Amino acid sequence: MHKLIAVLAAFSPAAVLAQAADAPVDASAMAAGSPFASLLPLVLIFFVFYFVLIKPQQRRMKEHQATLAALKKGDKVVTGGGIVGKITKVAGDGETVNVEIATGVEVTVLKSTVSGLVGAPAPVVADKKKAGNDKNDNAVPSRDSVANDN
Repeated sequence: MHKLIAVLAAFSPAAVLAQAADAPVDASAMAAGSPFASLLPLVLIFFVFYFVLIKPQQRRMKEHQATLAALKKGDKVVTGGGIVGKITKVAGDGETVNVEIATGVEVTVLKSTVSGLVGAPAPVVADKKKAGNDKNDNAVPSRDSVANDN
């Protein structure tokens, strides 16, 4: 019984703290426990989210705002509700446009509900092939150019 009490006393909080106070101080252990080291992963995650999610979304919003500002009579547009039509009039207040959705049928919509232009040119993506190289690599060779060993 006395041995059990001695073992329990060795693991008491006071005994553990006394042993920790006598232990030498390790500089690497202190650096790992610094507040800056614990915040570093959160800062890195924020930067990843900023450059992967937030920045591209801001760019798309700027492009959309520029598109809405450049709407003019005759543009074919699609609204947020999926209605496709041609702009017949841009209101003087600049917040609404009249869209002809069928012959003789016009609706007034807010510019903010216009989701995009119909038939707008797609963004140009640089082609990695050399200019002037018009060879189609997937074309079947002509019968005369194939060696025939028969």
